[in-house]
Amino acid sequence: MSRTTIKLENVTLEFPRRRVTLEPFGRSLMNLLRGGRRRTKDTFTALDQVSLDVKEGEVVGIIGRNGAGKSTLLRIIAGIYKPDRGSAKTLTHPVLLAGFGVGFNVNLSGHENAYLYGSILGHPRPVIHKLLDGIIDFSGLEDFMDQPLRTYSSGMRARLGFSVATAVQPEILLLDEALGVGDQEFRKRSSERIRSMLKQAHTVVIASHSFGTLQQVCTRAILVDKGKLAYRGTLKDVTAAYNGNPPEPANMKPPQDAE
Repeated sequence: MSRTTIKLENVTLEFPRRRVTLEPFGRSLMNLLRGGRRRTKDTFTALDQVSLDVKEGEVVGIIGRNGAGKSTLLRIIAGIYKPDRGSAKTLTHPVLLAGFGVGFNVNLSGHENAYLYGSILGHPRPVIHKLLDGIIDFSGLEDFMDQPLRTYSSGMRARLGFSVATAVQPEILLLDEALGVGDQEFRKRSSERIRSMLKQAHTVVIASHSFGTLQQVCTRAILVDKGKLAYRGTLKDVTAAYNGNPPEPANMKPPQDAE
């Protein structure tokens, strides 16, 4: 029987609607005495009691409209966000491919940022050191690695970030619309690398608006709508639900994933 590699139980995550400021002590004390945050007014529920099991060997697609909670769900699985309520557990450390280069320091060199970004992704310095030649070769930035990042174009930064992020083959791979970056030649190579990672990863979860891409790789799918897990099943059924034509109730999947 396949192992469960990702398990979410009643995950709820809320974000403040307003910019966080330092309140006067008296007002903060009054808010505390009233029971803390006033959820109905001051917070936005990004995920609402989401439960999901993903097993080893599965490729699960997440679909939903902009702002539905797809990226937030991936960041919960990756451990970037912690649930306000419920629990999120993974069998091993996931790797999230999204927003390449978040955390770069523009005053450091390409070499230094490779180590920095690798550490942000959870890879020890010796691991990145061992992989550095391959990272540089794949990025095509050999002549620029000693220069500060502020001299890089946005495409060069994306190439460096992608090369570091994909240097380590994970057991749990999370993709957030990360199907190609940089110029045309590099987009082709990056897409090929991601497809290679899809074949080797033990568990894959992909959030994408490209139903054609999902059709090629997914074993099943889920629909996220306004922070809730609205539907789950085959990609065909979930796509129909996304388009407002869900299958008849007899074809509906159970509210919880089968163990």
